[in-house]
Amino acid sequence: MKCDICGNGELIEGTTTMMLQKDETIVVFRGVPAFVCDQCGEAYTDSSVTAKLHQIVHEEAARGLKEGFIQYSAA
Repeated sequence: MKCDICGNGELIEGTTTMMLQKDETIVVFRGVPAFVCDQCGEAYTDSSVTAKLHQIVHEEAARGLKEGFIQYSAA
């Protein structure tokens, strides 16, 4: 599959780091499974991974977390 950003690279399975924010809560996720462009490094997550990340951020915001780092495999 070709990268939508650079148009040249191929997407390969890998991991990425992502930051999501809900209101005043910011969570940085490490080790997120993604398809990563071998040319520009742009990362794409599938809908189930994206849904899980959003769920975690909402839960952490409800608990009052302001900033946090989460290893995805442990999430």
